[in-house]
Amino acid sequence: MTRIGSAEFAEEDPLTAAPDYKPLDIEMSDVRCPDDDATEAMKAAIDAAREAGESLGGTFRVVVLGLLPGIGGYATPTERLTSRIGAALFSIPAIKGVEFGLGFAAAASAGSKVHDPITQSSKDGFSRASNNAGGLEGGMTTGMPLIVTAAMKPIPTLTNPLMTVNMDTLEPEEASKERSDVCAVPACAVVAESEVAFVLANAYLERFGDANMTDIRAAVKAYRQRIKTMSR
Repeated sequence: MTRIGSAEFAEEDPLTAAPDYKPLDIEMSDVRCPDDDATEAMKAAIDAAREAGESLGGTFRVVVLGLLPGIGGYATPTERLTSRIGAALFSIPAIKGVEFGLGFAAAASAGSKVHDPITQSSKDGFSRASNNAGGLEGGMTTGMPLIVTAAMKPIPTLTNPLMTVNMDTLEPEEASKERSDVCAVPACAVVAESEVAFVLANAYLERFGDANMTDIRAAVKAYRQRIKTMSR
């Protein structure tokens, strides 16, 4: 979790730090945020919204480690993982924005500050000196951590409802009141992880086969060896 309402998890360099956050710290947080101070601030924001009869949205991040480079495709929209992951996340109700890596911040920076330099070493093979792209270039994985951020709007049901129109009388009246959570962003983040996982699993099966796990593992092993040899 990176934000709930106005309560934000302040990070100096999230694209570098995010892959190192401990899963246990995230799971032990009531709002799935690895920082204790930010967790308390987010909980306070939710409590204040409840007292005011409001609801809150927020932003969360999905991070995937250990991806092979070259998964996905670049030639058509249906091959590109940017398209497929974006569509999967936008399929979740209330998601209003999706960013890969720097996301919208890239539009305000010069190209030399946005694009990731390619490096090569005998130990790591081909890699990137930074990860502003968030692990995807041209719709394909780079081998760097996949970092996707999504924005969720506040839940529309309010205990202090907005005005609407009665469809029988066409007269203005208050919207109906329903029992509702104040904030569902942490739960949405769990759904988003599953959506991303399905897209990546399908991309792996398309690349390495989908009939037999032994064959898939052998194909992955051969692919790893080939790209390792090519990078020497």
